[in-house]
Amino acid sequence: MATRIALYSHDSVGLGHVRRNLAIAHQLSASLPAATGEPVSGLLITGQPGATVFPTPEGWDWLVVPGVAPAADGYAPRRMGSGMGRVTGLRSAAIGSALDAFAPDLLVIDRHPLGVARELEPALDRLRRDRPGCAVVLGLRDVLDDPAAMAAEWSRIGGADAVRRRFDAVWVYGDDAVHDPLAAGEIPAGLGRLVRSTGFLAHGRPVGRDRSPEQPFVLTTVGGGSDGLELALAAAGAPVPAGHHHVVVTGPQMPAGDRARVRAAAGPDVRVVTSVPDALALVRRASAVIAMGGYNSVSEVMSTSTPALVVPRVRRRREQAIRAEALARRGLLDVLDPARLDSAAIGDWLAARVGDAVDRSGVDLDGLARIGELAAALIRRPARKDLAHAV
Repeated sequence: MATRIALYSHDSVGLGHVRRNLAIAHQLSASLPAATGEPVSGLLITGQPGATVFPTPEGWDWLVVPGVAPAADGYAPRRMGSGMGRVTGLRSAAIGSALDAFAPDLLVIDRHPLGVARELEPALDRLRRDRPGCAVVLGLRDVLDDPAAMAAEWSRIGGADAVRRRFDAVWVYGDDAVHDPLAAGEIPAGLGRLVRSTGFLAHGRPVGRDRSPEQPFVLTTVGGGSDGLELALAAAGAPVPAGHHHVVVTGPQMPAGDRARVRAAAGPDVRVVTSVPDALALVRRASAVIAMGGYNSVSEVMSTSTPALVVPRVRRRREQAIRAEALARRGLLDVLDPARLDSAAIGDWLAARVGDAVDRSGVDLDGLARIGELAAALIRRPARKDLAHAV
């Protein structure tokens, strides 16, 4: 027998959601067998075909569903020529069939409780009816968005009641002392009894072989790269500190034309690459890091003492700006307003901070270890008895 775990991420932009779930998958595979006496078998559900380049733990595999992308009125198909209704219907059917057949003991849904256009609702309701022993968890970043925007988002899915009826716990992957999304109004007060803050998912992430350059270097990374052109261009043209070179990682989702512009802007000491086997290995060895404010990029930086400058995305959501400002108030990183972004500002920061060491010991960075404990407790709990009214 094996403990069966399914992790879902909707994956419309970038690789942040799936990378977070991958870190959780590795942790659960490493920690749960000691608690349950069983190996772990897992299913990673994603809308990003590029996610499959990342190594999974032993016993895990991927389910890749048709992709979606942000649109003015919500989401649109990323590639398929069908309408959005048909695409979400296909996603819903594929995910539901997989969960029915896999019969998980634990399901963790990243960020969106009911998925895209409520695509998870039928599968969640069947799980509650037919497999009440399956623990269902909503995993949330430390920061969601402006409270007013989040109030509208929760309202569209039926508010706190829709989550309470289908979920056993809400894990917040952050430190309340830095930012408390429940107190800030980003999470409905009606979910308070389900919320557990885990700490940042920073320490304990798997690290691949160190293939970073031998020469001292500074690093710029823009995540998946779909909206990182401005930062990559500014970084590529910035003065490089003496004795260093600059590695600029554009991300696999940056359009080829934009990547060509970044390469054209790069000076002789700048190396522009599409992707790297393991960003965390580079962050650990870099003399300084420049990044956007996505959760995974920040968590990787927080697990090191490397000085970091964050240039947050401010379009679509305020999430990255809220996170960066909260961490900057505690002296954990520096923030540059995107309105002030240019090569001179990047160069000035590098000259001032390259080679510094930042003490980040005052923040809870052990969320991965805590998730192992929380998951074991949920899997061992008695099946819920209050499900008759749930669906």
